[in-house]
Amino acid sequence: MASTSDIRNGLCMTHNGDIFSVVEFLHVKPGKGNAFVRTKLKSLTTGKVVEHTFPSGHKIDDVRVERRKFQFLYSDESGYNFMDNETYDQVSLNENMLERPDFLKEGSEIEILFHAEKNIPLTADMPASIVLEVTYTEPGVRGDTATNVTKPATVETGAEVKVPIFINQGDKIKIDTKTGGYLERVKA
Repeated sequence: MASTSDIRNGLCMTHNGDIFSVVEFLHVKPGKGNAFVRTKLKSLTTGKVVEHTFPSGHKIDDVRVERRKFQFLYSDESGYNFMDNETYDQVSLNENMLERPDFLKEGSEIEILFHAEKNIPLTADMPASIVLEVTYTEPGVRGDTATNVTKPATVETGAEVKVPIFINQGDKIKIDTKTGGYLERVKA
């Protein structure tokens, strides 16, 4: 058991029969009345974000979790399959547990958050960015660079990304996995 003074970003707890992770918190001490902690909690089972206010000193039931690195192997009808690089154990995750599965390529490493006592996967975190090769894009038209002109490009995983017109087929680009947006061209 923990109290509201232990609340921090990333803390996992059970609340209303579900497992939540603290996304944001603010300790408020008004001039009049009791202090409280205002939080934004993300459900690790549904992905829904809720706001909740805890009175100061309230007991919370924290959950012990472990982060482990896994390597993406392949996807099939059962889901996305990953392997632990240390123990060689394999785990299969549903598509809804991954934020951007269309950017996963064989050999990519991700972090999977496990419930420590029950050893069940709760959520998977993609790396902040990933480097992929452009497999198809239309050639850019010279002189068509008025202001931040973009064009669609297909990367090696099959995902489509908006890129600047100077990107050509065969270029490697860095992509932000949170937004799915182009970051920069990577020199080979």
